[in-house]
Amino acid sequence: MNIAALYDIHGNLPALNAVLGEIEKSEVDLIVIGGDIVSGPMPQQVLERLFQLKHRILYLRGNGDREVVTAYDGHPLTEELSEKAVELTNWVAAQISKKERDFLANLPEQQILQIPKVGEVLFCHATPRSDEEIFTPITSHNRLIPMFEGINQQIIVCGHTHLQFERRVGSRKIINAGSVGMPFAHSSGAYWLHLHSEGYKFRRTEFDGEEAARLIKAAGSPQCEEFTKNNVLKVPAVNDAIGFLEELTKKR
Repeated sequence: MNIAALYDIHGNLPALNAVLGEIEKSEVDLIVIGGDIVSGPMPQQVLERLFQLKHRILYLRGNGDREVVTAYDGHPLTEELSEKAVELTNWVAAQISKKERDFLANLPEQQILQIPKVGEVLFCHATPRSDEEIFTPITSHNRLIPMFEGINQQIIVCGHTHLQFERRVGSRKIINAGSVGMPFAHSSGAYWLHLHSEGYKFRRTEFDGEEAARLIKAAGSPQCEEFTKNNVLKVPAVNDAIGFLEELTKKR
């Protein structure tokens, strides 16, 4: 079985299209969409593209998707969200239809797949117990242990922090798929994970950043200039991102 895990698309349609173009050339049996699908500049277009796919797809709900549903329903958003995040979340909620809202609201928090020669693999957005918990390549082992306590699966695939990396917690292997639409990486592109019976491979797909920036700006989202500058034409450096994320954990 060949599985493509696409996490944290964040409404970046050009990045998603680039990855799907690569998937169509390979023997992928199943696509796992790992949450935070719509929180970005082209939310409805991303959903429309995913709904067109003929591949077998499993979806997860991310914290961003949850907040968009909350905004759509007119309820208060999480207090920890920044002003910019609140502005974007409200804008995204205004772009989607009731049908799309219901789709996002009903997404599961976890999926479990049986992969031949590998065994059961648990897919979650951030950690098995939370859709917004943060850990990084340098998070202390002691802090990691309770995040994955009581999990029967030996392989857990997650995202949320937009970084590709692997950690070990006892006998368990934790794999972060990275981000299709807003990666923290050494170079720009769309980042995803390819799993199969022989193991896994971190993948990076290139796309035309200038053309992507043009399409994103034309969609008219708030902060589109900032998004294209910091997440398309270039991306946050890995070490800077790790430092930022570790600082966030101290505030929670």
